Amino acid sequence: MADKSKKMSIVRQLLKGYGGALIAFSGGVDSTFLAKVAQEELGENLLAVTASSEIHLPGEKEAALEMARKLGLKHRIIVTEELSNEQFAANSPERCYFCKKMLFGRLLSMAKEHGLPYVLDGANYDDQFDYRPGMRAGRELGIKSPLLEAGLTKDDIRELSRQMGLTDWDKPSQSCLSSRFPYGERITSEKLSMVRQAEEYLGSLGIKILRVRHHGQLARIEVIPDDFHLVMALASEIEKKLNTIGYRYVTLDLKGFRSGSMNEVINNEANKQ
Repeated sequence: MADKSKKMSIVRQLLKGYGGALIAFSGGVDSTFLAKVAQEELGENLLAVTASSEIHLPGEKEAALEMARKLGLKHRIIVTEELSNEQFAANSPERCYFCKKMLFGRLLSMAKEHGLPYVLDGANYDDQFDYRPGMRAGRELGIKSPLLEAGLTKDDIRELSRQMGLTDWDKPSQSCLSSRFPYGERITSEKLSMVRQAEEYLGSLGIKILRVRHHGQLARIEVIPDDFHLVMALASEIEKKLNTIGYRYVTLDLKGFRSGSMNEVINNEANKQ
């Protein structure tokens, strides 16, 4: 605990030094924790902003609104249109770089309008070990990542959030729907809708941690191993439902759920070099 206390002290010192900030607020575990601590240190000199678009998960905007209300944050929703950017829609391995560059650029303009000197994100220490080109965009634009700077890991943040009474401390990690597509497959509104419908349906069956990876006409379902039995027990119904959504083939990934599985090809290539 002493180590986490030291890290928390660093976060608070960083926030105090900013004087005021706009925070990119998804309503997930990391940004909620950062917003709570930032509010304690910055008070009225803090603005939380949530991006909403078709690449985001159903209910994400509403969850962010509710969490902002609980925390008493000054909060704004902005609508983003990632698919209007050809570099994003083409879905190269740099997709997240282009997405974050667009978003952070807009947030920097908002911060300037509100007289806030910095924009913050909720990146943590663990994030730097995955393939995250969006973090490079943040560095280039001067976005501050106090949780990462202080060395706070995801487990640290969950434990500290629990101690602070934040209700979402054990919320599963989420990522935008564009992460469901293999690099090189163009992202469209129709494909995003297919993934959204498939994940909503599987969620309605009681599966909380899942991804539906989109491979053309094939849907590759990732769930934790404990839920394999549920998927297999309902295999016929799941196949029929996903067929109606537009998938001809439906498969269960025997490796199970893992965050960022579409980056495995990128990471494997990097390890060979």
